[in-house]
Amino acid sequence: MPVIEVQGLTKTFRVYKKEPGFRGALRGLVRRRYETVTAVQEVSFQIESGEFVGFLGPNGAGKTTTLKMLSGLLYPSCGTARVLGYVPWERPDGYRRQFALLLGQKNQLWWDLPARETFALNAAIYGLDKAELDQRVVELTERLGVRDKLDVVVRELSLGERMKLELIAVLLHRPRVLFLDEPTLGLDVVSQKVVRDFLREYNRQAGTTILLTSHDMADIEELCERVIIIDHGRIIFDGPLTEVLERYADFKLITLRWDSGAVPPAPARLEALGQITELNPAFVRLRVKRDQVIPVCKALLDQFPVRDLDIHEVPVEEVIRNLFSRRRSPPDSGGAS
Repeated sequence: MPVIEVQGLTKTFRVYKKEPGFRGALRGLVRRRYETVTAVQEVSFQIESGEFVGFLGPNGAGKTTTLKMLSGLLYPSCGTARVLGYVPWERPDGYRRQFALLLGQKNQLWWDLPARETFALNAAIYGLDKAELDQRVVELTERLGVRDKLDVVVRELSLGERMKLELIAVLLHRPRVLFLDEPTLGLDVVSQKVVRDFLREYNRQAGTTILLTSHDMADIEELCERVIIIDHGRIIFDGPLTEVLERYADFKLITLRWDSGAVPPAPARLEALGQITELNPAFVRLRVKRDQVIPVCKALLDQFPVRDLDIHEVPVEEVIRNLFSRRRSPPDSGGAS
């Protein structure tokens, strides 16, 4: 039986539409105009126990709204959902003790207190005794490398340190289902790797079912075998990540920088190695097929005065655009008989 079952889930909001200018503001005092905005529309999917699923889409696609409904923070306009056999928005105590939600842009740690104080409060809420709390805190802080930060006031922590402690806070009660919304947002590359490695290992050892949203394709590629892609509130793809990468993100972006006094390479020489997406006196950015990244990097280092070379994943928004453009392109009629 699936741990998460969603069928026809829909969420609409009634939004006040202000008319421009001072007169519009005055009219709004007398008669307000509203419009209905659909954030999530007839979303359906199932997730099995222990799966680590990526939930992708551009800004405003409906990802966070879906997570908030599955967490019981929002009531749907229509549709059904069950997580661990519970209806989330009924907020039964048995469900609240078995799931956790981490929003990368929201704080749950008390800003003016050390993280240890928030952990103690969470332990009291979830009924953890002191021995169990201490064991969990030691285990998780050691794995994330923040044991020496427990007594530092949260507002004095770096973003990476705070996010690691936020993650520990939601895992203290050993949730069976974990909803993660942009957990690596704004982190440096070292902190991103630590968080990814931790989540991968935690999912493998604890068997926790995880639904992850992220705009960083590296998060998704390293952690998720399956992805659900949503846009304008509708699911447009649900399947293996490998299929998405092969069909819609089969290239990477390589940025080549040279010294300010160096002569920029001729565009014709660069175009022989990849598609130029940006070129100026300081750097060039090439679009290169995934299977050609290594030989192209070698050629760039051999042929040009390289000061710095970066390899970037394609932003999720571009992957989505590619997906749409290919889905909406008319079929090739050439060769039809």
